[in-house]
Amino acid sequence: MKTVKDYIRTIPDFPHNGIMFRDVTTLFADPRGFRMAVDQMLHPYAGVHIDKVVGLEARGFILGGAVAHQLSVGFVPVRKKGKLPGKTIEQSYTLEYGEAVVELHDDALQAGERVLVVDDLLATGGTAEAGIKLIERLGAEVVSCAFVVDLPELGGRQKLETMGVNVTTLVEFDGA
Repeated sequence: MKTVKDYIRTIPDFPHNGIMFRDVTTLFADPRGFRMAVDQMLHPYAGVHIDKVVGLEARGFILGGAVAHQLSVGFVPVRKKGKLPGKTIEQSYTLEYGEAVVELHDDALQAGERVLVVDDLLATGGTAEAGIKLIERLGAEVVSCAFVVDLPELGGRQKLETMGVNVTTLVEFDGA
């Protein structure tokens, strides 16, 4: 029987030499694999009060939308700077080769709302950390972060857990 990990393709040397890119588009393309991933992402939150799902750009939109639908809650995107219309708040974060900025509509979440953050992959945790900071600035509470893939050697889980955030993942891969 196939597992979620079996549906994820590895592409060597992308986007740079020495990187083993974990491609979840093959997981999304397979109806059984995609349903399995969404169901497994939902499982830890059965019976947990969640008001909104926040998806991190871009593959977090695909997973987050599906998770929000299954939970019957709203979906909120955290986007790259300049992609959201209307008034936003922004948060910068460090990338491997520089800095980036993500944004959230300033009225997307209400104080006290309980939020599940969703994305496809946890590497260094920079994007998730920035998303969490935006959510907290609006007064909402991050219940947990859910990812399909964890790259434990890059330290993202530890970074988020140090912030006091619960983290769930479906699979791990060694190396970057």
